[in-house]
Amino acid sequence: MRKGRPGGHSSDGNTMAQKTNALRIMESLGIAYDVAVYETGDEHIDAVTVAHQIGVDAGIVFKTLVARNERNGILVFCIPAPAELDLKKAARVSSSKKVELISVKELLPLTGYVRGGCSPVGMKKAYPTWIDEMASAHERIYVNAGCRGMQAIISPEDLRRACDARFADLT
Repeated sequence: MRKGRPGGHSSDGNTMAQKTNALRIMESLGIAYDVAVYETGDEHIDAVTVAHQIGVDAGIVFKTLVARNERNGILVFCIPAPAELDLKKAARVSSSKKVELISVKELLPLTGYVRGGCSPVGMKKAYPTWIDEMASAHERIYVNAGCRGMQAIISPEDLRRACDARFADLT
């Protein structure tokens, strides 16, 4: 794991390999963050595997899921890596009748992000976003930084502010 500072440098002073749109947005908002970098290879790895690779409990790594409601509205949900989104709870908090996850092929056109690199911060459009209330139990959580192989380490409240999200029971 390599940690970075908002200045775009790793803790050893070297320039980080990549500054993503999500990280630039956090910086523009004055949000402090660190980054954890990990190997991804060519295959998709899930958020629990990411947690193992960076050496943290999977409960503090939050995955970003994109869904659609019956009105064709796009919704974003951040939940702990080992959890599953409760679609009924997601519908309730979003005032929808029904919520379904989008297909992987829709992710890039809708968000600007690829599978395994989807951050709730800096999507193509500002979609309504919810973060599972479990995040509030932690001082800092890990969330995708906008590319495969990089997690932003950020306070839950700063993440909420960065993507204009709300906290809710989602799992």
